[in-house]
Amino acid sequence: MKTINKTLIIMLSLLSLIGCKKPKTDVPIGEDAKKCEVQFDADSAFRHIKAQCDFGARTPGSAAHKQCGDYIVKSFQALGLNVIEQKAPITMWDKKQFECRNIIAQYKPEAKERIIICTHWDSRPWADDDPDESKHNEPVMAANDGASGVGVMLEVAAKLKEVNPKVGIDFICFDLEDYGNHDSSDESSWCKGSAYWAAHPHVEGYQALHGILLDMVGGNGVVFRQEIFSTQYAPQVLYQVWDAARVAGYENYFPSEQGGMITDDHIPMNQAGIPTIDIISSNRSGNGFCDTWHTTRDTPENISTATLKAVGQTLLQVLSQEPL
Repeated sequence: MKTINKTLIIMLSLLSLIGCKKPKTDVPIGEDAKKCEVQFDADSAFRHIKAQCDFGARTPGSAAHKQCGDYIVKSFQALGLNVIEQKAPITMWDKKQFECRNIIAQYKPEAKERIIICTHWDSRPWADDDPDESKHNEPVMAANDGASGVGVMLEVAAKLKEVNPKVGIDFICFDLEDYGNHDSSDESSWCKGSAYWAAHPHVEGYQALHGILLDMVGGNGVVFRQEIFSTQYAPQVLYQVWDAARVAGYENYFPSEQGGMITDDHIPMNQAGIPTIDIISSNRSGNGFCDTWHTTRDTPENISTATLKAVGQTLLQVLSQEPL
């Protein structure tokens, strides 16, 4: 993912000192919400992260990419979910072509009312934000920036029978998110898998009540501020999720503060008419992403199970209250 404007995220972080107040709504948010007793297993989520990284960096076209995709498919199927694979050739900004592999796992596929929980699962081929310039052409292991979202989703899926949400759920793992052109202002070079899905959904006439995107949800020393496009396109969803974090006891990870304006997979989803928010981390000082972003240090050793727990438990709380 990429910020729309690197200066903008710094400017917006100053606004976080003021905060982002909830708009008035006709429905009280979370006042009588019952705390979900089903517990998210962060160690299990971490094992899924480690398993993905054990294949190597999941860069497009690599053997590790194929092996990890197979692992994700089999993991969702083992949990009893129906899996659809969406494949299509995509030409990237550098004229290289790769087969996009979006993976959709359906819980209660017969349910008409549905929500989406999604992430990307590919690795960036270049660690071009590494402080060591000699490593800029090395791939990113993407433990946090990719694998963490998949790990959280798989563990959430493992708890669905206990939570028993009233809606159907589509877990979507988007491909080709992180192959964007770092040196260009063309934001369309990013998020190719979600853009393809938005134009060609896995079910004809597909609709969902809303979507929740996970991105970099396992870093150390991070918080999840309220991303700007999320507040613009899906404010009610955002405030419900942040309130669920409060009910679950993780409001310190989900402060009511304004974050940056991020190009990410929620943009094509919102353009397709599905109100979608981005749960994406920033460092606690508010001046950017975590320090492992697009570096060779984005490895399992730098994953925090406490952060995974905060995000996973919040999602279980959300699902126990669905539909929002």
